[in-house]
Amino acid sequence: MSEHILPTVKMIGIPCDFTSSHLRGAAAAPPAIRAALFGGSSNLCSEFGVDLKGNNRFIDSGDLAAVENIEQYQQITHAISELVSPTDRPLIIGGDHAITYPVMRAIVEHHGPVNILHFDAHPDLYDNFEGNRYSHACPFARIMEAGLAKRLVQVGIRTLNEHQSQQAEKYGVEIHAMNTFCASSFEPSFEGPVYVSFDIDGLDPAYAPGVSHHEPGGLSVREALRIIQSIDAPIIGADVVELNPERDINGMTAMVAAKLVKELAGKMLA
Repeated sequence: MSEHILPTVKMIGIPCDFTSSHLRGAAAAPPAIRAALFGGSSNLCSEFGVDLKGNNRFIDSGDLAAVENIEQYQQITHAISELVSPTDRPLIIGGDHAITYPVMRAIVEHHGPVNILHFDAHPDLYDNFEGNRYSHACPFARIMEAGLAKRLVQVGIRTLNEHQSQQAEKYGVEIHAMNTFCASSFEPSFEGPVYVSFDIDGLDPAYAPGVSHHEPGGLSVREALRIIQSIDAPIIGADVVELNPERDINGMTAMVAAKLVKELAGKMLA
């Protein structure tokens, strides 16, 4: 990328939850996040001092068509690839976590394998879940087996079972489990570009109740923001996934998701 070409962030919604286990509802997240982001209760200035309001480097590219089957799911890669370039950086609002695999395939088309910083309560490393290799519980198994990530760093994890522990060892995944994690001193260091994948249930449900899988003992919003703000490499894409508006309370989780979008965009444009 030429040093004279400034990056652009394109926000893209992917309404997808047909692979969700337990509860569906994440497909309704993109409009809920937009309503919180642009609703006027807060301004669009990030903590980095980057104001998204009227910023021609921050573009809302709308939503992809609803993804309701495996054929449409497989088309996500092409759709995202058409919207981004080495200087057009996607900021995906999901949707469940299954979307990260086809999005990463599009990222790699433009950048090659990159580092991934993954916030989540769950490692999402199942080889298959309930017979589905494309479940929202499996995207990072697909990503790692396809060689799409140079390095996968996971934070917020608190549901690591034996199978996923074996998968993590197989693929060299760096897991920072919550029972031993110190967010105040964690400063991720990466050689090369980073993709940030943020599952809202990585946060403690006290901060984000509007998710399908409540898992107590997670990160605070401030801890998550501090980690994002400390990233020492270019962020070339990101997703914020697994908001379930049907379970939200007074729109508070949608506002948390909007805050993450604002701060990720600010970091990407700073």
